[in-house]
Amino acid sequence: MRQARFTIGLPVYNALPYLQEAVGSLLGQSFGDFEILAIVDGATDGSLDYLHSVRDERLRILTQANAGVAATLNRMLKETRTPWLVRQDADDLSYPDRLAKMDEAIAAHPKAGMIYSLAEYQGGSVGLFRSTRGSSSERRKLVERGYLPAICHSTVALRVQAVRALGGYRTGLHAEDPDLWWRMVLMYETHLIPEVLVGFRQNEGSVSTRHFKMQELHGIYVQYLLLSHLHGWRASSWEEAAPRLAELLSPRWLRAKEHLRCCNMRLGEGLWGAAADRLVRSMIASPSYLARRLRDEFAPGSRIANGLPPGMFLERKEWLWPLQFGTAPQLTALQTADSVVCFPGSRSTG
Repeated sequence: MRQARFTIGLPVYNALPYLQEAVGSLLGQSFGDFEILAIVDGATDGSLDYLHSVRDERLRILTQANAGVAATLNRMLKETRTPWLVRQDADDLSYPDRLAKMDEAIAAHPKAGMIYSLAEYQGGSVGLFRSTRGSSSERRKLVERGYLPAICHSTVALRVQAVRALGGYRTGLHAEDPDLWWRMVLMYETHLIPEVLVGFRQNEGSVSTRHFKMQELHGIYVQYLLLSHLHGWRASSWEEAAPRLAELLSPRWLRAKEHLRCCNMRLGEGLWGAAADRLVRSMIASPSYLARRLRDEFAPGSRIANGLPPGMFLERKEWLWPLQFGTAPQLTALQTADSVVCFPGSRSTG
């Protein structure tokens, strides 16, 4: 059997009602030399039945007991039969020329470890997904300064051999993608296609919505792992580091970010009043956060990145790296900011 040019990796967990549209966007690509590898991760909502109803020989379906996103992606890397794995989540859309553009970029950058594009919010939401721009060397310099690149997971194409050499996705995190991005950027050339090729959906059932607060803290832990790598310091485990890292997060900033996320979801539902309410709450919670987000939207550049200023970690190095610098007092409670319930008409906790 002839090997396809790409494998499109589609992890599936209770992906209805969006799965049909996502698969349709893949089968409608102008470039048709690919295989879709759908791994159903213990779904209970009829996603598997829908996939079995699709009559296209390019669709390969695997099933497993629920193992989580990172474990599913690592299995995907193991099962992929092509040199390149193109990622898409089961609620997102690939625009018709996405694979054709990817094919051109891979031909121009065959040694790249990762190629990605821009994404826009779809389904009535507005704006672009915050994405780090610039060249491969600019991204490497950004990571060497201690920041995480901002990349939409559903836009990437990964050279499978490179990701396997890096050890794949780190399990046990709600931020497995930025953890892979910094390792990839430091070790391999990366390339941005500066075009919007993916529609990214924000919805109440997504992992990033259901675990928003914890995902933010896991993102800070990933930045902590990056800084540990850059300085050659021994990192504490997630369980040991999380209570200390939680003290670095601003509750006002978290509330502002979650309110803005809710605003965009309300826009997608056509709830203009609820969206305006969330926008005002975001501004009240942290005017500086909203200003930075608007700057990134209307004046994007290579400076777009994720994470806290690295100096916030370094000025507390004895506290955050006790394995390197000695024993620090133990914390027993994980302290995080109050969560913002993301439903129309709900009240903020702060």
